[in-house]
Amino acid sequence: MTERTGRRSGEGGPATDRVRVAVIGGGPAGLTAAATLAPSVDGDVLVLEREPETGGIPRHSDHPGYGLRDLRRFISGPAYARRLTGHARDAGARLETEAMVTGWAGPRTLEVTSPNGRRLVRADAVVLATGARERPRPARLIPGDRPDGVHTTGQLQNLVHLHHREVGRRAVVVGAELVSWSAVLTLREAGCRTVLMTSEYDRPEAYAACHLPGRLAFGVLVRARTRVVAINGRGRVTSVDIEDLGTGRRRRVPCDTVITTGDWIPDHELARTGGLEMDAATLGPRVDTSLATSLPGVFAAGNLLHPVDTADVAALDGRHVAAAVLRHLAGDHAPAGGVPLVAQAPLRWVAPQLVRPGGLPPSRGRLLLWADAFRTLPRVTATQDGRVLGRVRLPWPAAPGRVFRVPFSLVADADPAGGPVHLALE
Repeated sequence: MTERTGRRSGEGGPATDRVRVAVIGGGPAGLTAAATLAPSVDGDVLVLEREPETGGIPRHSDHPGYGLRDLRRFISGPAYARRLTGHARDAGARLETEAMVTGWAGPRTLEVTSPNGRRLVRADAVVLATGARERPRPARLIPGDRPDGVHTTGQLQNLVHLHHREVGRRAVVVGAELVSWSAVLTLREAGCRTVLMTSEYDRPEAYAACHLPGRLAFGVLVRARTRVVAINGRGRVTSVDIEDLGTGRRRRVPCDTVITTGDWIPDHELARTGGLEMDAATLGPRVDTSLATSLPGVFAAGNLLHPVDTADVAALDGRHVAAAVLRHLAGDHAPAGGVPLVAQAPLRWVAPQLVRPGGLPPSRGRLLLWADAFRTLPRVTATQDGRVLGRVRLPWPAAPGRVFRVPFSLVADADPAGGPVHLALE
């Protein structure tokens, strides 16, 4: 862990570090931002990570599928985490682990607590890359008993890959997203068979190229239009009650493990307490296409903004935000105002949410959207003040449980003096 350096801010007061850029979160977005910034910044680029190691969620995911878009590799989660950590360190970034940012002591001044004690970190620019988490069982309001054996995917991977604990022999996975199959792989490694996967939607949320081979390879029974209505057991899970949403019929499935997957929420507490303008749909900070927030000099990247996309897309956010950070450090501050982007049902959210005149296009020239309905060949229409700005038919499907992307050109001609741009899915 990096030792603190700094000066006393007053008699008996906490030490203060002065850095050029503070990056909060040592996952793919934060590490990639630090690796991109460090060679170009005159001064320290400091990454603050609350866990004992950097790398984020991928270091818990000991299966392949990481690094395709950013590294042009197909590697395991731990290998991906090690590569990103190495890139940031080799670029000259300071990586400090077991360092929790607990609050703000002023604009771009952070309160940090670590085994070395409490100190302040004052930065010329701050990048929030705190990621997202799955809602646990209590937040999903699943009734029943409160036994041991109920975990989120993240808790499961932590138990199996980091602590090498056993988790059970028969599991029910709630959700049928891509991350749900990651849970199945982890359960298999731990010697636990997945006997059922449930989805409240008309079909599984994951791509057919994922769930069809998964069903064949692992013998997983996938039931659409079903939900868990009770978890049973005293000391340990003994069964779950499953309801068919079409007929209302219920049945009991014996199991000793329940994994709740998906249903993401950003780790947004620091953004909220910092007074950043928040987006009511994503629950993350509201940003423009350069990933600048409403607070000058504070930027955000990764799954804090789009809960949740793949790790390599989060990493590309980190690469993208570096350009805006460098412009800010050079004194080129983003203009005030901008045109809001609004997602209309069945679209749940869009990221980024603001188009500024003369601003950078978003990462890879794409807007990220989340849909609550299936569309095989979706058509997205952008309108402003009753005028159609553009309409695009996409060759890839829109589906719940995964991000889908539309070209930024759809909204590039928005009138800077006009009203919000509305995005509709047909």
